[in-house]
Amino acid sequence: MDVNPTKAGFSAVKLEQISRHLNERYIQPGKIAGCQVMVSRHGVPAYFQSFGDRDRERNKPVTDDTIFRIYSMTKPITSVALMMLFEEGRFQLNDPVYRFLPGWRDQQVWVQGEGDTLETRPPASPMTMRHILSHTAGLTYGALLAADPHPVNAVYQRLGVQRGDGETIASFADKLAQVPLRYDPGTRWLYSLATDVCGCLVETISGQKFEDFLQQRIFQPLGMDDTGFWVPEHKVERFAANYERAPDKSLRLLDDPLNSKYLRAPSFPSGGAGLVSTTADYAKFCEMLRQQGTRDGVEILGSRTLSLMIKNHIAGGADLSQTAMGSFSETAYEGVGFGLGFASTLDEVFSGTIGAGDYYWGGAASTIFWVDPIEDLYVVFMTQLMPSATFNFRGQLKNIIYGAIND
Repeated sequence: MDVNPTKAGFSAVKLEQISRHLNERYIQPGKIAGCQVMVSRHGVPAYFQSFGDRDRERNKPVTDDTIFRIYSMTKPITSVALMMLFEEGRFQLNDPVYRFLPGWRDQQVWVQGEGDTLETRPPASPMTMRHILSHTAGLTYGALLAADPHPVNAVYQRLGVQRGDGETIASFADKLAQVPLRYDPGTRWLYSLATDVCGCLVETISGQKFEDFLQQRIFQPLGMDDTGFWVPEHKVERFAANYERAPDKSLRLLDDPLNSKYLRAPSFPSGGAGLVSTTADYAKFCEMLRQQGTRDGVEILGSRTLSLMIKNHIAGGADLSQTAMGSFSETAYEGVGFGLGFASTLDEVFSGTIGAGDYYWGGAASTIFWVDPIEDLYVVFMTQLMPSATFNFRGQLKNIIYGAIND
């Protein structure tokens, strides 16, 4: 890929600090196996580099077309898909979710107790489409959060709410309908399975399989040819290994690309965490966002709709430090709001980061992206290291990249 940092308004020398930083602090010490970074501003690619190995065990380097598990970076794509149906007049943000998932009409909210002594009550107001898009619906991550022994999460486990083999969009929604909500919808923020529900809603409202909707309405029009819910056989050679940090801080193989669940189509295409992609593909999605919903003449979303999505939808305009429950997330909370599928920096001082007005998210394997409409830039960072909270790649890259802007 041709890059031109000067035309994009960067100091080429200062932007190259990205390479030194990642090589010296992460690749050479073996903290990560490999990574890839793309920076673009004013529609001009300013930086694109690959580092280290995509498959350390087989000595295969990260290449331009390496395929990564993007986990929760699936969520913004799913949210855009649902808002495309909003633009078609298929729902309003204040519509109750049970309008589309009738089994959710009689939802209850946890009051106290656990197991057979668990007490519930009707919610103060119904869960709405706005709530499900903004993680304020009252859902949790259930059994996936083994560290949280809350009685509601025990119900997720008892009912077998999961996103793996054998689950389907219909069975997932049916099980979730039986789980008490953790809090009254709209009153708190809790990172949850809500975006998986958004995928269910895309399928229910559109009448199309969720994966087909994404393929036909987003991936094909944008030319995201390597993005999907599984890796076909002819692309396995490009698929990266996934690693975790062992107790001794060494890297340990977590998912071998030649023996991975991603080598077959899933029964449940997870709208919250299921996609694989490349840096180049996700950059096309980001470029569409940078151009306010359109890329190369192809409109995915109207600019007014996108503008609505990136506003802070937390009640009263509060930030996450005032409303969030728990610490499991892909963002810090101070000075950060949340819209319809994206976190956003509300205040540079409180957040301690540059880039107020940006919007972003990340994935469990430490992948990140952000789009900054004020600076007219986006950044995509790919690696494969779990958990995502191990290193603050977002903060470190932000410091370097914004420090390199010189126009």
